[in-house]
Amino acid sequence: MSAPRTLPWPLVALFTAGYLAPYLLPTTVGRLDSGLPLTATQAGAIGSALLLSSAIAGFLLASRVDRSGPRALARTGLALAVLGYGGAALAGAVPAVVAGAVIGGFGSGTVTAVAASGIAAIGAVPCARTESRAWDPHRVTTLGLLGVSALAGALYLTIPRLGPGHGLPLAAIALTALAVWPLTGRLPGRTAPARTTVAHGRLPRLRAGLLLAAAMPFWSLAQNSLWGVSGRIGLDQARLSEVTVGAVFAVALGAGLVGVVGAGALGQRLGRAMPIGAGTALIAGCIALSASARDLPAFAAGEISWNVLYPVVLSYVIGLAASLDPRGRWAVLVGSASALGTAAGPLTGSVLAAGAGFPVMGWVLGAGLLLTAVPMTAVALRAGRRPTHVVEIPVVEIPVAEIPVAETAVRNPAARNHSARIPVVEVPLESPALPAQRAYDTASPNT
Repeated sequence: MSAPRTLPWPLVALFTAGYLAPYLLPTTVGRLDSGLPLTATQAGAIGSALLLSSAIAGFLLASRVDRSGPRALARTGLALAVLGYGGAALAGAVPAVVAGAVIGGFGSGTVTAVAASGIAAIGAVPCARTESRAWDPHRVTTLGLLGVSALAGALYLTIPRLGPGHGLPLAAIALTALAVWPLTGRLPGRTAPARTTVAHGRLPRLRAGLLLAAAMPFWSLAQNSLWGVSGRIGLDQARLSEVTVGAVFAVALGAGLVGVVGAGALGQRLGRAMPIGAGTALIAGCIALSASARDLPAFAAGEISWNVLYPVVLSYVIGLAASLDPRGRWAVLVGSASALGTAAGPLTGSVLAAGAGFPVMGWVLGAGLLLTAVPMTAVALRAGRRPTHVVEIPVVEIPVAEIPVAETAVRNPAARNHSARIPVVEVPLESPALPAQRAYDTASPNT
C-alpha cells in the first residue's frame, strides 16, 4: 500500500482548529484584561489555564485515539470547544469565563490529539516510487501551520475592527470549531482492533521520544515568553504606537506564511537535524534582537524574522515526533509537552522582564534555546539513521478444510487380536513411474 495521493483535508482542518487558541493567545489575554475586571497577571493566568487544559487532554488521549475512534473523538473535542469558548465569549462573570476557557482548552487539546495521530499515521505506510505527489507527515503539518497562520493573521486584522470586548477572539475559536465539524464525517470510525505482531501498549523509540518530549517544554517556553511580552517591548522600550506595533505583528504573521510555504517546498531535502538545530540557533538570535530593540527597524527585524523561522522549525519538530511512532502517540505527547511550555511562557517572560529588563530576558531565553537545540538535534540525527516506519502485520487465521478421503480397511498386523482398523488414503498417480537409475547419466557441473 502506498501513501494517499489526495490531501487529507479533515486532518488539516482539525490541526487548524486545535492550534488556533495558542495562536490567538496574545489578543485573547489582552481582551480579557481590558474587557473584564482582571489584572494583567490574572488575565495571563486564565490563558495559561486554557493551554494547560489543552496539554492535559493531549497527555490523556495520546494512546486512546485508536480505541475511541478518530471520528467520535474529534466530534467530542469540537463540541467541547464550541461550548467552552462560546460560553466564555457570552459570559460576563469571571468564574464562568474561566470555566469556559478550561473546557474549550480541553476540546482544543482533544482535536489536536486526533489531528496529530492521523498525520503520524500517514507516514506509517511508505510511499511508492511512482507516486511523487504522495503526502507525508511533514507536508501535511506545513499545510496545517499554513492554515492556522493565515486564519490567525486574518483574525488579528479583523477583530480590532469589530469593537472591544473579551468575547470576540473566543467566539472566533468557537466558530472555527463549528465550521470544521462537517469534515469529521470523512474520518474513520471506531474499528475492532486486529491482533498484530506489535504490542500496542509499548511506545517505540522510547529514549528518543522521552528526550524530545523533555526538551519541547523549554523550546516552547522560550518562544512564547517573547510572544507574550512583544507588545510591551514595542510600546515601552521601542516607544512605538499601538497601531505601529499591530502593523508589525500583521506583517510578521504574513512573513510566517512565507516560512511555512518554504518549509513545505523544502521538504526532507536537508533532513530534519539541520533545520531543527540551525533554525533553533537562528531563533535564539532573533529573540535577543527583538528583546533589545529600541526603535522600529530593530523591533520589526526581530519579530518578522522570528515569525518566519518559528513555524518552519516547528513543522520539522512535529514531523520528527510523528516519525518516532506511526500510531502518533509521540506526536501527541510532544505536542502536549510543547503546550506546557506555551502555557508558562507569558508568565515567565513577564517575570524575567520585570526582574532584569527586556534585553537580559532576551539573552537568557536565547541561551536556553541554544542548550535545548542540542538534544533535539541529537534525536533528529539518531532518527535519521534508522528506519522510521513500523509495519504491523495482522495475524490472519487460515481456515482448515476437511477433505473426505477414501478409506480401505486393512487389518493391523501388530494388533491381530483387536478389531481396530487403520484408514489408508489412496492417492492415484496419473504420471508415469520414474525410469530406472541407469537411464540417467553422471551429474557433472560442466555438462
